Amino acid sequence: MINPLSLFLRPKVTETFEFRDEELETLGAEIKKEMPKVFGRSLAIRELDSGSDNSTEIEISNLGTPYYDVERFGISFVASPRHADVLLVTGAVTLNMAEAVKKTYEAMPSPKFVVAVGDDACDGGIYRGSYAVLGGVDKILPVDMKIPGNPPSPKEILRGLLALAKKASEKEPKKRT
Repeated sequence: MINPLSLFLRPKVTETFEFRDEELETLGAEIKKEMPKVFGRSLAIRELDSGSDNSTEIEISNLGTPYYDVERFGISFVASPRHADVLLVTGAVTLNMAEAVKKTYEAMPSPKFVVAVGDDACDGGIYRGSYAVLGGVDKILPVDMKIPGNPPSPKEILRGLLALAKKASEKEPKKRT
């Protein structure tokens, strides 16, 4: 017979958890090095859902969790497009959201960048051809970077933002103070 107290007094058995992700740290260090070349001190992102199924939003939200903690790499999410450098658009653009997407883009200060995140934002995804959907974001806005995936992982989103920074710094290196 098992002594019930032995269940509480024995060492706890859990899985080994590696909190440090070397790939993420390397990616973050590279982002931290590239972002000031284009965006000044940090990168301000405004996320806009133009008609998605929320799977991409969940992955974007994970960027702010303690595991990814992208603010330590100089990336922050802002509530207003007036403070944003980059507009992250998720989801296929629906007819009802098209005007809101355009107004959000117009409210951003220049230079402004648009990133389509997820298959739906890139080309309409499974909603392509629907009567209520215009298609991908590139139908109404100039898209600087597309991050495909259904949904893309947080690391893929970070890789896409790094590629955007490199692409933008090669075109015209700008520093804002």
